[in-house]
Amino acid sequence: MRKVVKFGGSSLASAEQFKKVGAIISSDASRVYVVPSAPGKRDSKDTKVTDMLLHVYKTASEGKDISAEIEAIKARYNEIITGLGLEGFTLDQDFEEIANSLKTEPEKDYTASRGEYLNGKIMAAYLNIPFIDAKDVIFFNEDGKLNTYKTEKMLGAKLAENPRAVVPGFYGMGKNGKVKTFSRGGSDVTGSIVAQAGRVDVYENWTDVSGFLTADPRIVDNPEPIKYITYRELRELSYMGASVLHEDAIFPVRQVGIPINIRNTNIPTDEGTWIVESTAHKQEHVITGIAGKKDFCTVFISKAMMNSEIGFCRKVLQAFEDNNISVEHLPSGIDTMTVVVHEEEFMEKEQKVISGIHRLAAPDSIEIESGLALIAVVGRGMRSASGTAGKLCTALAQAGVNIKMIDQGSSELNIIIGVRNRDFEVATKAIYACFIG
Repeated sequence: MRKVVKFGGSSLASAEQFKKVGAIISSDASRVYVVPSAPGKRDSKDTKVTDMLLHVYKTASEGKDISAEIEAIKARYNEIITGLGLEGFTLDQDFEEIANSLKTEPEKDYTASRGEYLNGKIMAAYLNIPFIDAKDVIFFNEDGKLNTYKTEKMLGAKLAENPRAVVPGFYGMGKNGKVKTFSRGGSDVTGSIVAQAGRVDVYENWTDVSGFLTADPRIVDNPEPIKYITYRELRELSYMGASVLHEDAIFPVRQVGIPINIRNTNIPTDEGTWIVESTAHKQEHVITGIAGKKDFCTVFISKAMMNSEIGFCRKVLQAFEDNNISVEHLPSGIDTMTVVVHEEEFMEKEQKVISGIHRLAAPDSIEIESGLALIAVVGRGMRSASGTAGKLCTALAQAGVNIKMIDQGSSELNIIIGVRNRDFEVATKAIYACFIG
């Protein structure tokens, strides 16, 4: 058994947190590859190191003095080094290189990546295992996307040489030979890439929560945790706003069947959530989870005999594509189709889109409605349970919520409900009470 363990910023924000992480790693010999994030907030008033680095980049880009800001960041790391008792270990040379880079040719990605880089060096020294610089083993194509082939080949070879190692998250090497970062939260992706290249058995992602919850705790009081969730279910929930794991982190491990275990650094005894390809574990409830977002807009298009007009839907969607607007959902009827889009993305271009639909598809009428919230009710258990949609509609009716739209995928994995923004919280609570209790 071999595992990759990734730790988030809150798990590595201080020397005290580092010690918790060290205890977690040392308690299980199978935890062989460690992917650290940059130090996060020590308390609610604190600043993440990555944000400090981005600010010093901005200062340097404006030609201003960065000495005080560099010293403040250095102090954060020295506090961790001192707290861990790492005598003789120093990051002085690294900070000198960072300062020189900012003064001569400031680069945003390089500067932002130093949080993980420096934390990785501390982690390697603390655990007394090799440090592998991510820029030497993770590569991007010219279009900014991950070069999967080269990364897997180079990283796989490096890991084969090192039975244990620390690989900092969040960055790699761009096609131009300079450091390039993933989007924020990209350390999750690095952990997944390391797990894939190392062909490990489990990818443990340690954060400050004990896995996924069945609903947003800001809306539902003490929602139940999810013990097992499939990649497909997670994709549906993540898309609709449930955020614990960077969604791009799913694909590398999914390709090779490696499960992900979301764990809590502060409560390491909690089993957390297992993200798997498939499972025989029976669900306690019909649904796995509920997630949603506000501020969608519907474009309702009607035309007599639409179903017999070949290419009608394509023509309508062409108007959205021409205006660079992504389409979220497409519920339809015989003579109607509804296009659901993000309100913010659509509003400025709405009249261009409407005129484009008229020009391309010649509909009888078009109606627009804004202020819509979408709620995804997700669960593999819905395939074998009858009456799920009926129970859902009844629960919302009893809560006084009017359903504006309902859309169920052919996979029977999820049901999308559209309600007014003002009914979003009430609807979420009603669905939770109906299916989970």
